[in-house]
Formats: sequence, C-alpha cells, structure tokens
Amino acid sequence: MQFFTKTPDKMALRFLHLPLLVLCFSFSVIVAHKDEDPTTQTMEDFAGYPVHEPHSFIQNSISSLSVNTESLQKQIDELATFSDTPAPSVTRILYTDEDVLARRYIKNLMGLSGLSVREDAVGNIFGRWDGYESELPAVASGSHIDAIPYSGKYDGVVGVLGAIEAINVLKSRLMAGSEVLVKALKTTVDAQNRSFLDAARSAGYMKDQDGLSSVFLEKGSYSAFVELHIEQGPILEEEGIPIGIVTAIAAPASIKVEFEGNGGHAGAVLMPKRNDAGLAAAELALAVEKHVLESGSIDTVGTVGILELHPGAINSIPSKSHLEIDTRDIDERRRNTVMEKIHQSAIRIAKDRGVNLSEFNVINQDPPALAEKAIIEAMKAASKELNLTHKLMISRAYHDSLFMARVSPMGMIFIPCYKDQAQKSIGVLLATCARVITITAIIFTSIGSAGISSHVNLSGYSHKPEEYASIQDIANGVQLLALTLAKLSLN
Repeated sequence: MQFFTKTPDKMALRFLHLPLLVLCFSFSVIVAHKDEDPTTQTMEDFAGYPVHEPHSFIQNSISSLSVNTESLQKQIDELATFSDTPAPSVTRILYTDEDVLARRYIKNLMGLSGLSVREDAVGNIFGRWDGYESELPAVASGSHIDAIPYSGKYDGVVGVLGAIEAINVLKSRLMAGSEVLVKALKTTVDAQNRSFLDAARSAGYMKDQDGLSSVFLEKGSYSAFVELHIEQGPILEEEGIPIGIVTAIAAPASIKVEFEGNGGHAGAVLMPKRNDAGLAAAELALAVEKHVLESGSIDTVGTVGILELHPGAINSIPSKSHLEIDTRDIDERRRNTVMEKIHQSAIRIAKDRGVNLSEFNVINQDPPALAEKAIIEAMKAASKELNLTHKLMISRAYHDSLFMARVSPMGMIFIPCYKDQAQKSIGVLLATCARVITITAIIFTSIGSAGISSHVNLSGYSHKPEEYASIQDIANGVQLLALTLAKLSLN
C-alpha cells in the first residue's frame, strides 16, 4: 500500500494547492485449495469470506470492517490545529510553517499505520502498504490537506485521513507531468512575488530545479484511483442519502479580465463624459450569468469570484477593473461556447463604454473527467453489501481526481457535509491495487462528532469555518472506500 501527497498545478495566495498523499497495498495470489478455482480462492482469502456463501454470511463478515471513529475524529481535530488563523477556521497555505507541521503529522500517522513513507522533490507524500505482488500497479486513493483562508476542517482532510483509516481497516481485516508544467512552476510567483521554487526550498523541498522532472506520475502508475471527499453541495443532505458515487467531474476553466478607463473625480466628471472601468466590469459580470443560463443546461455554471477596482476610493471613478471568472460544465464544448460568448461580450462592452480591454486571458481550460465504469460498479457493489443507499452524481467542484484521471482510471465517493451549528464564531489521495494499495493525499483544503439529526439543512456548507461532516458519515465513507479498494485490488 502506498500513500502520497500530491502537488497540484493550481495556485492561490501562495501556492495553495500543491502536494499530494498516496497509500498503496499489494498482495500475491495465495495457493488455492485442492480442486478449487485459484481466482475464487484468492478472492476468498483476500476478502475474508466465501464468495458463494449466503448473503447473510457476507453481511456478517462485512460488519467486521470496523472504523475507529473516535481515533479518526481526534485526528481530524488535531490536524485542524495546524492553522494560521484561530479556531474554528482553518488556514493552511502550501509551504508555510503550519503546512510543514501538518505534513509531518500525516507522515507520522502513516508510519504508525506501518506504511513505508517517501516524499518527492516538491513535497508529494507517498505511504505504501506492500503486498505479495508489489510489482503490480497499485490501487490508489487520497485527497488534499491544505486549506484556503478561513475555511473548515473537513474539505480534503476526510479523503486523506479516511484513506489511512481505510488501510487500517483492511489491515485489521485481511492477512496480507509534463514539461510545460515544469517550465510554468519555474517561473510562477505568488502575490508577494515569491517564486514557487523559493517557497518550496523554504519548506525544505526542491534542492535543485531538475528535481521537478522527478515528480510527475507516468500514465499507468496506478491501476485505479479512488478519492473520498465531502460533497461540498446540498444534494446528499437534502435527499437524506449517505453516499454519492461520482460518475463525472465537470471541466473547469478560469479567465482573467481587465478593463482600463479614464477615471476622474466622482463629482467633477459628468455622467456622459465618463469611461468607467468599474461599470464595464459590472456589466461583464452580469453577462457571465446571462451566457451560462443561455446554455440551457443545469450543469453549466459560472462565477465572478474576484472583482477589484482601482483606485478603490468612494470619490474616484474606477480607472481600472480586474475580474476573475470561473466557468465549468461536464460538456467541454458547451463550456467553451460559454467562454467564447463571454469574450465577445467583453469586447462589445469595452467598445460601448469607451474603455480598453487590456487583458482577456484564459488561465486554465481543463477537460472533464469520466469515472471508470469498473470503479463505479465496484463502489455500487460495495455500497449494496454495506447496506448504504447511494446516488449517482456529477461533481462540479475541482477535485484531485480530475488530474489523477490523466494517469489512472478514477472514481470518487461523496459523503454529506453540513453547517456545524455548534460553531458560534468565525475565528489523502488513496490508491489501491490487488497487489498494491496506494493512498494519495493532495494538500489543498481541510476537514465533529454530533449526529446528523442535530444539524439543520444548510445547503452543503464548505470552504467556511462552519463546515462539518458527521463522524458516522465519515465512517460510512471509509468503510465503502476500504471495501472498494479491496475489490479493485483483486481485479
């Protein structure tokens, strides 16, 4: 079993999304009993129950997939203390002191679980549980542990700590990149003009620039990748369903736009004489909404998450405006059509308002990712055996699995998330293979104990200090992850 922490290629406020965590497991075919099919015997020895026994026997055996909820909740709470902002909020930016301490905490947990641990040149962490056939491609799982400013403690963290716990469950039950990215990382700087390489070196990584070429995963590195994550939306909560099985991840794209006008005094320049860059930005923001709705699909979404005006004074007409737009869809062509309409609107608005469209830059334009059919079927079968109701879903959020799909068949498990009513103030990717199980945790954003009944329907809270997932929902997700990994590792 191998567990690692991955470094994504999106950056925010000091390289927010980067390292990844992976856990792997491997085993070999056990000698079959006389006159029995070797494959069947291997499945029985690995799974711990006869594959042809009555359903009641299987259910009794499945019940032994016991999650240590008390320990898991304690780990979630402890990891949340590695933060640059006061509780209940969590802020953990890549390569900061708190991020480095959080990584050390995760590596220690891997070691305590009996995993071999390694880090690559940029801090991706890998934890591995070797089986008998460790040369076979691993099955992987994991997520991220970094946290955007003033967020919660469950986002990403459930997938990392849950992956480690899934390995613990299995161990207690069983007997057994691109050159373009390299160039970009070398030249990327944050808001303080600090380079990615300098930030990595300050945390003890990236001894030399050539180290970047060693961190990329080759296609086929893992036979499967499964990520456990909070939904970050309201559907599971509203429908009272404990498990979401993801069939596809939407294709995200980001656009930066800037308008430049003349500015001037808010009282001295009359309305007909103005070339207001702020109003141009406002009009484009409304155009984004219009074009998204015109797509005719509920799966098309668009957001103007950043809108900044210069000089930013109440008595000054904005001379510059800056927008950052996020648009995504499970249909890449439909999303690209929306992007082109946004571009045409920006050109028209600049002309109509007499301002200059000084920038219209597509920052990223990723393709959608489809979950592997075999992984979906494994998750569905495991859900049925565990008596957990599930719903097939589309993920519209940006997840590590979107990038892992480029090198491995992937799947995702969602659990519900809520607003924690107890909070009164705002203050691992896992991979597995019948041979090797790898847990990968990507350090991006973070991850209570009260029951669901004590929480009000509040639309899938996430990226806020009040973010909450019940320990029972987390335990359900870990059980499903563990059983899915076991099934995939046999294929």
